[in-house]
Amino acid sequence: MPKFKTLDDLGDVTGKVALVRVDLNLPMKGGSATDVTRVEASMPTILELADAGAKVLLLAHFGRPKGQRHSTMSTSYVQGDVSRVLGREIMFISEVAGPVVEQSISILRNGDIGLLDNVRFWPGEEANDPEFAKGIAANADFYVNDAFSAAHRAHASTEGLAHLLPAYAGRAMEKELTALDKALGNPEPPVAAVVGGAKVSTKLAVLENLVGRVQHLIIGGGMANTFLAARGVDVGKSLCEHDLTATANAIMDKADHAGCTVHLPYDVVVAKEFAANPPSLRTCNVHEVAADEMILDIGPQATEALADVLKTCRTLVWNGPLGAFETEPFDTATVALARTAAALTQDGSLTSVAGGGDTVAALNHAGVAKDFTYVSTAGGAFLEWMEGKELPGVAALSA
Repeated sequence: MPKFKTLDDLGDVTGKVALVRVDLNLPMKGGSATDVTRVEASMPTILELADAGAKVLLLAHFGRPKGQRHSTMSTSYVQGDVSRVLGREIMFISEVAGPVVEQSISILRNGDIGLLDNVRFWPGEEANDPEFAKGIAANADFYVNDAFSAAHRAHASTEGLAHLLPAYAGRAMEKELTALDKALGNPEPPVAAVVGGAKVSTKLAVLENLVGRVQHLIIGGGMANTFLAARGVDVGKSLCEHDLTATANAIMDKADHAGCTVHLPYDVVVAKEFAANPPSLRTCNVHEVAADEMILDIGPQATEALADVLKTCRTLVWNGPLGAFETEPFDTATVALARTAAALTQDGSLTSVAGGGDTVAALNHAGVAKDFTYVSTAGGAFLEWMEGKELPGVAALSA
């Protein structure tokens, strides 16, 4: 893992201006946030700096304004939600640089918190314009990045500022990077990876990276159908990318050479229609899928075998469900294996790291999200990390 400074490396910050990049891109309904998880994640960093006497300026994006001001995308919309979570008054500042910010800082007392407007209102943000970054940096003494979810973007607020000010990882960023290092950077073997989802095409880079880094690759969801078809299995009318047969075979060949075992289901849950508890529901061997049936989940025997695999492993990284978990009973395999992983984690025999929108939803559905070692809500950044890519926002902290 690259070396980076944390809040522990800060000296006395009394009266100093801390520019803190956070993720406040919250889902909204009726003028208030429906999920404040992202605010809660950065709360320890914000309050630690404020309680140490710094003047804290929060820098964030909200929506996709594409370099233009939109009244409905101002961060002022989330000001109340941020204030409520932090339990502190928040001053809204309608700019990110210049005299308005300078004047606002003079009004703020030590320990106060200000919320700058949507940094994406300015084209210089997504262009990573050095002059734009210099304008923001001019009013601050140091920079803290606590938004891993935006770390895969080389933007002014995520990458540029780290080269202009003393740069530190916030507590949420530090926690995420430490967990990810344990999962793939420097994991304790044997390592298992669960990769599910609808299409192989969206996770080609993930699969190609993982087969050289894990000992067990468990493939589920619609992706498994593509691999089964590549093995000569007739998957009926299941979701399947038949044009990727050669790619699937190449990945399995690469896994063989790397000593990675690819696990595909040998019994499956099928139905003639995709609906909750359909009358045509049945479990069968993968070689018994009828032409008018679709595979919608992994069967109980395969699920039990995968649980036995996890019991032999010390590290697990999970991205994507095993079946169409949103519709019962096609959530059965995902729930069962997630609960096995959670139990092994709680027993201390497994380090489990999971991430991705569907994955978080599936683990919450199984009631085990809090029992995993770490669950990332970062989405795109988590996926790029699984692909083995360098994340600009992380690399800049270690520069």
